[in-house]
Amino acid sequence: MKIAVGQLCSSSNLARNLETVLKIFNEAVQSKSRILFLPEATDYIARNADHSRQLASDVQSQFLTPLLNHIKQLKSSTYVSLGVHLPGNTSARVKNVHLLIDPEGTIVQQYQKIHLFDVDVPNGPILKESNSVEPGSKILDPFPINDGGKDSFHLGLAICYDIRFPELSLKLREKGANILTFPSAFTTKTGDAHWEILTKARALDSQCFVINVAQCGKHDTGTVDGQKSAVVRESYGESIVVDAWGKVLARASKYSDEPVQEYEVIYAELNLSELEKTRQNMPLLDHRRPDVYK
Repeated sequence: MKIAVGQLCSSSNLARNLETVLKIFNEAVQSKSRILFLPEATDYIARNADHSRQLASDVQSQFLTPLLNHIKQLKSSTYVSLGVHLPGNTSARVKNVHLLIDPEGTIVQQYQKIHLFDVDVPNGPILKESNSVEPGSKILDPFPINDGGKDSFHLGLAICYDIRFPELSLKLREKGANILTFPSAFTTKTGDAHWEILTKARALDSQCFVINVAQCGKHDTGTVDGQKSAVVRESYGESIVVDAWGKVLARASKYSDEPVQEYEVIYAELNLSELEKTRQNMPLLDHRRPDVYK
């Protein structure tokens, strides 16, 4: 199955981000990719919690509905996986969600991020996601996507910080996943240290393809009182596709590479028979001992 991975640098401007996403989607369709993966917060990057709540109220009308209509009108065979924000159950916080959209422009799955990124990075940013985001509490069943032949891939949805918790990946594998995806906006500090290692670790733990698409670069978070915002948000990039043996199948540029691109699309071919061979040769799921772990 051919997949496309679209890396970009979202701003606080919904219309500008939508324009970039439509360009990427059109390229994915032209390449005959079965599914396009886009990052966490594809709709916007905000400067603070109040700004995020304000922008989330416009996501449905100014970003999501136009995107769904475009997908529907194009009548392709390409799915889309992406992260967006939606208004929360209360006005205090928003939902950080991962959507899977089918080729008819219908949202077929909506996963709400379970693990929230509340950290104080030494010599780096202090990020408190729970200030503006309400956590989810449900792991979704993997979604089946046929590659056009007899094989069927099963996609398990997660988001960014979820990758640090192997229990989630293993639960998705138990539920039948053979692809895991963690759309992300990793910081440059944590990205340099952990991004590729975590991606490979989750692929090896679960014996799944892991498709990690990322935000990349310095985000434009808009203006305040006519002046460009002083809030600096920078994301690591280096979107990556890894197979069940830990082999890198495709890799995009990272934040420190020059020149900085508006967006980047990389492609990979997922071979299900190779994945099944890896699982047969080393049947990790059969060897697990939950009776002891408990």
